Amino acid sequence: MLVLAGMISKGFDIPNILLPGLRKAVQNIYLLFSLFVGFRFYQFYQWAMNGQGQPLSRPAAVEAFLPISALVGLKRLILSGQYDQVHPAGLTIFIAVMVSALLFRKGFCGWVCPVGTLSNKLEKLGRRIHMARQLPPWLDYPLLSAKYLLLGFFIYVIFWKMDLRQANDFLFSPYNMAADAKMLRFFLSPSYMALEVIAGLAILSVLIRNFWCRYLCPYGLLLGFLALLSPIQLRRDRDACSGCKGCEQVCPSGIKITDYEAVRNCECIGCTECAAACPKGCLSPGLSFPGLSTRPLVPKILIPAGTVFVLLAGWGLAKLTGHWESQIPAEVFSRIYQMMIGG
Repeated sequence: MLVLAGMISKGFDIPNILLPGLRKAVQNIYLLFSLFVGFRFYQFYQWAMNGQGQPLSRPAAVEAFLPISALVGLKRLILSGQYDQVHPAGLTIFIAVMVSALLFRKGFCGWVCPVGTLSNKLEKLGRRIHMARQLPPWLDYPLLSAKYLLLGFFIYVIFWKMDLRQANDFLFSPYNMAADAKMLRFFLSPSYMALEVIAGLAILSVLIRNFWCRYLCPYGLLLGFLALLSPIQLRRDRDACSGCKGCEQVCPSGIKITDYEAVRNCECIGCTECAAACPKGCLSPGLSFPGLSTRPLVPKILIPAGTVFVLLAGWGLAKLTGHWESQIPAEVFSRIYQMMIGG
C-alpha cells in the first residue's frame, strides 16, 4: 500500500470539487459492467436451459453476487487449503474485497458496489425531492441490529457450525451450482411478494438515507469491521474546522463526523463526500501505523484507486493461477439448471 501511496503523491490528487463527479463516474462504470455481465449470463442461461447448439461461455464475474457461496468457499480454503472449483471467481472477488477493506477502508462500498450505487441514487432522489430523512437515534440503533444479527448468523452457521465435509457437500451441491441461475430466475419471474419487497426497499431507500447499506447489508458490516484495522483513517483538523457540519449533511452513512478527530467508524464507506463538501479543507485521509511518529496525509484519490487496484490485481492473479473460471463444464451447468429450475 505504501508503494501505491508513493505512486499517487499529493501532487497527483484531484481537487475536492471533482471528487463527487469522479465517484459517480466510477460507480456508473461498475454498474454498467454488472449489467453487461448480467446480460452475458442471461445468454448463457438461455443456452443452458435450451441445451441446443454450441456451449456459450459463462461469465465468471456473475459469481460476485454469490457471497454465501464465497463465504463457504473461504471456510473450505482455510480448513483444507483447496480453492473452490465451482465458483472460484466468487471466492476471488470476496477475498479481494476484504483485502481492499483492510488496506483502503470500505472503498468497495463507496465506489464500486452496484447495489450500493443503486441505493445511493435512490438516496439522492430522496434528497432532491426533499423526502430523505435520517432516523432518530431511538429508532436508528434498534434497526442497526438487523445486519449485526444477519452477519452473526452467517458466521455462526458457516464458520462455527459447518465442518469440512459439510462445506464440501454444500459447494458441490446442485443448489449451489444453480445459485446463479436461481438468482437470475428471481429477477426474470419475480413473485408478487418479491415485487412488493423490492418496491418497499426502493421506497424506504428514497425516504431513509442509505437504508439498505446502513440497516440490512451484512456484507458491508463485515467490510466495516475490517476497515477498522485499516491504516488509512479520515482525519479532521480541529483547528481548521469551522463547525459548519456540511460534512455531516452529505455523509450517506449519517456519521457525526465533527465528533471525531480520526473517523474510525465501521459505517464509513470511504466515499470522500465529506471531504469534498468541507469549505475549509480540514478533512483528509491519513496513514497511521504502530510506531509511526507522524501521521502523513495521503491523497483522497488513494481510496478509490487502491480499491480498484486490489480488485484488478485479484482478477489478474486468479486468471494466471486458474482460480477464475469454474472447473464445472458448461454442459454440467446446463443439466443442473434444468434439474433445479425446470426445462
